[in-house]
Amino acid sequence: MTVSISHLVVAGWAGRHQAEVQHHIEELAKLGVPAPKSTPEFYKLSANRVTTDAAIQVMGSASSGEVEAVILAWGGKLWVGVGSDHTDREAERHGIALSKQLCEKPVASTFWAFEDLEAHWDRLELRSYIPEQGKNILYQHGALSGLLPVAELISKHSDTKALADGTILFCGTVSAIGGIRPAPAFGMELHDPVLKRTISHHYVCHEL
Repeated sequence: MTVSISHLVVAGWAGRHQAEVQHHIEELAKLGVPAPKSTPEFYKLSANRVTTDAAIQVMGSASSGEVEAVILAWGGKLWVGVGSDHTDREAERHGIALSKQLCEKPVASTFWAFEDLEAHWDRLELRSYIPEQGKNILYQHGALSGLLPVAELISKHSDTKALADGTILFCGTVSAIGGIRPAPAFGMELHDPVLKRTISHHYVCHEL
């Protein structure tokens, strides 16, 4: 199935529990990123930033990935995949929307029907990996129970409580183990322990 993406929305500070949201705010504060005025926040970006390629180009060495579940509205249904809200951390100090717009948003090409996951949504797990000191280490790991439910996230974003066909919504991330830091490559997974399946994607970053 070929999908045409016309709208890209990235949710920020989308944690379900205020303590976890505050932890992520403090993570970014260490990088000089100002705290949001309210949570969650939604950033509308260019749809052509979405890519399924195994490589992206970045400006300098200060960018990093963030694994997220992504919701795709297509054919009158919702679909679920995994993506990375790759962000320029240097630019983020000056403007969050700018920092996100500067980077491509890699996503896996596999999507599952949301209706097959809705009943056990909170049990789905996000994982990401980065190369560090010659090893591929676990960088992020958390269940979707720590993030806002899909219906609530969509209702906070849209007055119609629905996503237009061709929209991809990044649903928020989990904390980085050991703090946010750049890496030359990024691996990500969305794991379903109930149906025993995993969507995975890996990409490398080429510095310009």
